[in-house]
Amino acid sequence: MDSNHDGIGDLNGIIGKLDYLKELGVGAVWLNPVYESPNDDMGYDISDYRQIMREFGTMEDFDVLLREAHGRGIRIIMDLVVNHSSDEHSWFAKSRKDKDNPYRDYYIWRKGENGKEPNNWGSFFTPSAWKYDEITDEYYLHLFSEKQPDLNWENRKLREEIYDMINWWLDKGVDGFRMDVINLIAKKPGLPDGTGEKTISGYTFCPENFANQPELHDYLKEMRAACFDGRDSMCVGETPFVTPEIGRQLMNKENRELDMIFQFELMDIDSGRSGKWEIVPYTLADFKRVISRWQEATKEGWGSLFWSNHDQPRPLSRFVSPDTEEERVRAAKMLAAAMHLLRGTSFIYQGEEIGMTNAPFTSIMELRDIESIRYYEEAEKAGVKEKAWDAILKKGRDNARTPMQWEDSVNAGFSDAAPWLAVNENYHKINVEKALADTDSIWYFYQKLIAFKSGNDTAIYGDYKELYSETEAVFAYRRELEEEAFDVICNFTKKEVAFDWKQYSGKEIYFHNYDNRSESVLRPYEVRVIRIK
Repeated sequence: MDSNHDGIGDLNGIIGKLDYLKELGVGAVWLNPVYESPNDDMGYDISDYRQIMREFGTMEDFDVLLREAHGRGIRIIMDLVVNHSSDEHSWFAKSRKDKDNPYRDYYIWRKGENGKEPNNWGSFFTPSAWKYDEITDEYYLHLFSEKQPDLNWENRKLREEIYDMINWWLDKGVDGFRMDVINLIAKKPGLPDGTGEKTISGYTFCPENFANQPELHDYLKEMRAACFDGRDSMCVGETPFVTPEIGRQLMNKENRELDMIFQFELMDIDSGRSGKWEIVPYTLADFKRVISRWQEATKEGWGSLFWSNHDQPRPLSRFVSPDTEEERVRAAKMLAAAMHLLRGTSFIYQGEEIGMTNAPFTSIMELRDIESIRYYEEAEKAGVKEKAWDAILKKGRDNARTPMQWEDSVNAGFSDAAPWLAVNENYHKINVEKALADTDSIWYFYQKLIAFKSGNDTAIYGDYKELYSETEAVFAYRRELEEEAFDVICNFTKKEVAFDWKQYSGKEIYFHNYDNRSESVLRPYEVRVIRIK
């Protein structure tokens, strides 16, 4: 929500919506980065970890947000971005001055090899993961944008500065951190060439050399001891490329390297060998295997549950394909129950609670996401821009970043000025004001679901068991704890599916999205949550 008429959401805009979040039942708010930043990658390029970005407000505004949120029983989770900083951070400015500068080793610098980059690594956002700097005739590593140089975690003094910064925010009263790509902070010693698939521009994208390295666990244990031990706080790590085995090590109760992780096996279910832009088909059986595998893996720790976030497309456009408004509402309710009644902490991305969808972009000029724009530029050079545009429409990050749709008024009530990114044109029918006026809306379904999940021990702690795995169109599971159990039964298709409901006859129904329920079929996008004991 924009509070000062500049088209950009801000801290005071959040403060103005805290009562809305409280009414929904939210217990914590995770903020994307609000630190000082030149905004090359929407705040994930931080130039000062102890200042607030001017577009978002002041540190005084942040203190008010913290106080007002806590007064409503809402925790504040910050985004911790310490795999890299901005190239405008004072550390990097000093690092690039000369090779003998004390800050040189805060970043990863290497000499070129035969007039080329130090190795063949490709970046998430650019062709090469290396940028030549003529001041010292060396290259620096950047796994993301050229303006996001990677920090060198092998440097103890750097680590101590990071821990000091974390403690500064915790002492201020923040309740924890979501840790951006935290499992990339350790790189393979020697930085060897990658041997995998080449990117569209000929470099090699090689997470085996920069993700989940053995030293990662040492750094996280050190961070735990320096920052989190003895505090009432939470840390959830964003961990791409993690496996269930690595996840167990990160989350297990003895190590407690992280309290939770975001794993992306489900988010990558439609990604090919070359990455997210190679969109491949998948089946519901694939989906069910991923869910069950991670429900098992998190038994030794604690899991996170999410359909989307600021980096992912909208789930209604990605995982189902509703054609009508009635189908959209039913599908959104079904997705809500399917994900958030699993074991783990639910993360609900803004707009999910009203069923927001992907945006109908018509031109690359409408986008603001550096990842999508750079990919399109490389695809255009390679002569495959049409294929790239189709992939961006399906999975580009700006799909989730369009402004929140508050009401059916100019700019969806987000701002009275032209917003930084255009509002999705469907805001006239999909908005909070309309949802709150309809007691059968997606919003009220989420409110009831959150209350149930927060107050029911079986929903929180119960065991998970997949049901009806042989039924191709159905995802179903049981949650059970001592004397209570309930089944969650979902039709992920827009077709009727034969299903015998006789075994559930007379049982209490906790949640449903059809008023008139059949005894022989699951109707399109139907969900029923049924207490069985």
